[in-house]
Amino acid sequence: TTGDSQPGGSGYGNNLDGWIKESLAIMKAKGIPGTYEGLHRNIMRESSGNPNAQNGWDVNAQKGTPSKGLLQVIQPTFNAYHVNGTAHSLTDPVANITAAANYAADRYGSIDNVNSAY
Repeated sequence: TTGDSQPGGSGYGNNLDGWIKESLAIMKAKGIPGTYEGLHRNIMRESSGNPNAQNGWDVNAQKGTPSKGLLQVIQPTFNAYHVNGTAHSLTDPVANITAAANYAADRYGSIDNVNSAY
């Protein structure tokens, strides 16, 4: 096997590769565009792959809503773009990726079109 199994037996590794693959499966089922490469590139830029990353200095943090998680999402955006079937937790890796991809699809057509902070 590759990597550790997640609780609940999803069959995806409990690591960045597994989180991206699980999110992509949910995205495909929900009609949300995006590729592994696009997700991975943005995750590495935003959080270096740390699901607990938090930005304490940008304009969102200064307003009291710090960006959090793999794709540095703020709570109001997460709430608006949360995808059913994922955890209702901003820092849950799969929920964070899927909500961010849903937001990026709405705003930019796809997470693949995002090449800088969004």
